[in-house]
Formats: sequence, structure tokens, C-alpha cells
Amino acid sequence: MEKPLNISRKSFLKLIACGGVATVGGVGCSQSKSVTKENRSSEDLFVCQNFTERGSFTSGVEGPAVDTSGNLYAVNYARQHTIGKVTPDGRASVFVELEKGSIGNGIRFSSNGNMLIADYTNHNVLKVEMETREVSVYAHQPKMNQPNDIAIGADDKVYASDPNWSKSTGQLWRIDTDGQTTLLERDMGTTNGIEVGIDEKTLYVGESVQRKVWAYDLSRAGKISNKRLLIEFPDHGLDGMRCDTAGNLYITRYGKGTVAVVTPKGEISREVTIAAGKNPSNLAFGGPDGRTVYVTVADVGNVQRFRTDTPGRSWKLLNDMN
Repeated sequence: MEKPLNISRKSFLKLIACGGVATVGGVGCSQSKSVTKENRSSEDLFVCQNFTERGSFTSGVEGPAVDTSGNLYAVNYARQHTIGKVTPDGRASVFVELEKGSIGNGIRFSSNGNMLIADYTNHNVLKVEMETREVSVYAHQPKMNQPNDIAIGADDKVYASDPNWSKSTGQLWRIDTDGQTTLLERDMGTTNGIEVGIDEKTLYVGESVQRKVWAYDLSRAGKISNKRLLIEFPDHGLDGMRCDTAGNLYITRYGKGTVAVVTPKGEISREVTIAAGKNPSNLAFGGPDGRTVYVTVADVGNVQRFRTDTPGRSWKLLNDMN
């Protein structure tokens, strides 16, 4: 096993996070799946509120994902090494405790309902059988720096960002359904947030230190090509990202305290100010209609939420399959 890096992701993000909080906001409450345009216009959209108590998660809170029953999961609830579960009404508890020095980061659900977790300390992607809560190694790759965030396609191929925070570099990996790993690109910037586009033909990857988001063409075989810059931010950091069903990317702006909504053309259509704190680390779509955005916030140690006007891609994908 490789030795841990001499600087942590959290420590490095603190170094690059700086000043200012924008002033656009967002959230709300649950609605039924039959939401009309009139309902949407009367909703309090893009107004962020606290969902769990401050300090309920550690400063390592990350990797939110929502199951088909509407439960939210995120890493490091109450203490490191845990996966926390938060019910739709906000009741939080430890779902599983990871063993052997594992610490989770990104979480996604596969089409069969299994939870997949990026285990950055042990160079793994872990699998959790939801009914038994049994944890096993789905993929292991010692050449990974520290698998950070993960994305998943409709075909269950997993894509992992792999930063080296001390060197401000990173890699990009694919993990196939048999657990085999393939290095897609090396010598990148500090790879972090990652997402598959709504068309299943695009892969988005963010570089936190460089403040860039790249788009790649993604083939059916999981190969990437035609790399191009989607957007470069002038300040602050960026962390996790998710795509909605209209193809927009919701990107957490670490240090700025906002979630930027970026169009497929790379334009910022709005920024949503979080309810408290400046360091949103990641987000996920949930709620009964897929239009509740849950945001993990590192410096507050909680989950916040806001309502949006468009469902999330991964929410729709998971619910359509089950």
C-alpha cells in the first residue's frame, strides 16, 4: 500500500478557497411527482436551507447520493469512516462503518441498487449490499493517488477522478462492471468533480486548483476523446458536480459558498447561495420528483438543500431502472 499523501484534500482546498459570497439563493420542501408549471412558479425555488444540524457530519462530509426510497447518504456522519443515512424527514444515523482504514468520498448507486463508494485512503471503490449492509471491495487499483469522486453511466461503468493534492495534478479512471480499472488520462490538473452527461455521450471532469471543467466525448465502450474546455472560473475553488435532465451542470464553488448552474454551452445561468458556510463540497438530486438538491457543506458539517425547476439526471436514471 502506498503511503498517505503529506497534504490532505481538505487542507489544500482551504489554501485555495478565498473571499466573497454571491447572493442568489435556493430551497424548499417536497412535492409530489405530478408537479404542474403553475405549482413550480409558486414554489420557493433556489432558496437554500439547512437540512441536517450543524456539526452532524465531520468537515469531511462529501459524496451525497439518494436511493429510490428518497433516503440520502453521505460520508463521515458523526465521525470519520462512516456512511450516514438521512431519511426524507431529516432523521440521521450511521448506516455503515467502514473498516481497515477506509474513508469514503464520492457515492453513487448502480442500476441494481448497490452503493458504490470511492475509498480514497485504500485506493478502492467499495460496494455496499443495501439489504445486508455488507461492504466489499468492488475495485482496487494501487496506482491510484486517491479515488475521490465517482460518476456512473446508464451501463454501470464508473468513472473516477484521482487527484494528487500535494502536486496539483490528477488522473482519470474507468471502472468496468467486473471491477477492472483502466487509466483514461494522466497528467491532468487536480481532478475532482466528475459527471456523465444526460446524453450518455459526454463526460465532465473538474480540476479544483486550476478552476477548470473539461468535457470529453464518451464512447459506448467508455473511451474518451475530443477534450475541450467547458468553463474556467476566475476565482475560488470548485468541487463536486451533478447534471440535471436539461443537461445543465450544478457545480459546488468551494470557498465562494455557492452552487453554480452551468449550461451545456459553458455559461453560468445562476448561482445559488448556500444557507451557511463557504465550502460546499458536493451535491445530489433527490426528493419525490428529483428536484431537491442536497448540498454537503464542509465548514458547517451538515447537509443543506434547495428546490430547483429540473430533476437530476442520476435521480431519473436510478428511478427509471427500478
